[in-house]
Amino acid sequence: MIQAETFVGAARSHGFVHYAGVPCSFLTPFINCVINDPALRYLSAANEGDAVAIAAGAAVGGRRSIAMMQNSGLGNAVSPLTSLAWVFRIPLLLIATHRGAPGIADEPQHELMGRITGAMLDTMEIPWEAFAHEDSAVTESLARAMEWFAREQRPYAFVMQRDAVAPHALRAESVTPRGAEPPAEAGFTLKTAARSARDSILRRIVELSSTENSVLIATTGYTGRELFALADRPNHLYMVGSMGCASSLGLGLSLARPDLRIVVIDGDGAALMRMGNLATVGTYGGSNLIHIILDNEAHDSTGAQATVSMNVNFAAIAAACGYGRVARGDDPELLDYLLDGDSPVAGPSLGQLKIRAGTLDNLPRPTIRPPEALRRLMRHIGSRF
Repeated sequence: MIQAETFVGAARSHGFVHYAGVPCSFLTPFINCVINDPALRYLSAANEGDAVAIAAGAAVGGRRSIAMMQNSGLGNAVSPLTSLAWVFRIPLLLIATHRGAPGIADEPQHELMGRITGAMLDTMEIPWEAFAHEDSAVTESLARAMEWFAREQRPYAFVMQRDAVAPHALRAESVTPRGAEPPAEAGFTLKTAARSARDSILRRIVELSSTENSVLIATTGYTGRELFALADRPNHLYMVGSMGCASSLGLGLSLARPDLRIVVIDGDGAALMRMGNLATVGTYGGSNLIHIILDNEAHDSTGAQATVSMNVNFAAIAAACGYGRVARGDDPELLDYLLDGDSPVAGPSLGQLKIRAGTLDNLPRPTIRPPEALRRLMRHIGSRF
């Protein structure tokens, strides 16, 4: 058994200052220690996949990051681990507890995952080892992780057994309440006819976003492909997987780089998939995060099957979750309100902009590979892993 400070201090010496996770009783001392330290940042994620994407975003911004979760949450994290961190080659440290470990009595829901935790990590090509139980082993474990980061720039995992870390009392809070009254929704037209095409909306976003001090993160599917076709700039990142994780990636990057304006261009299907992250963004996000949901009420790139967004007011949900400014409608002027306004905002902004389905003829796919696009972006903003 080690003291939480032993690992946290050793990790800090390697630059790990950003933590995101979903609690487990095995992790309690560790999480408490991080929350108690004002020099560290802990974000309580709505689910384990968002914790991974938040940590990945912080890493892109130059802040080495750790994602923490119970092993039962590995299922929630598979998509961002395999189609975000692996594909884009983003090094982050993963700490998963080992509930249901063979030979140790635990609750029935942990039995199967307890048996297959190591196999799951192996299948995802994530090297792993047991979380250090002795002080002398902490430095060696972190050294192996750092060597992997330097060579492969992909995740490395520690699997934490019960009672690996001694109890640690919580003395601080990681969540600060936002305003008691949610912001009023800005009034824009909401019609069903003559809605704008996605490419015209993306063109306007590009016009309103400076290459020098902004980052545009485009969700997977037609959005990223159309943005690439319209203007391939070094401040663009085209998501090619991890559907729904654009907002959590953007949150991590926006916190690591408050000097930049981070514009997340989301879709209604993606936003619905991880709608719990609206609460995380609303709680932790700053005024430099602009979240735009292009809502065509369809999964456009897979055949335009309907989503349920016609019955969802994302702006109202975002307001209730702590966003500082929200708007909904189908008038493109909504973009100017979000991206060209001078009025100060406490917290992030969200716009739900209704558009029509469909895409450009002969729509290309990005010719720049995901790791190359990410490294280009990082060079542009002056960050490194």
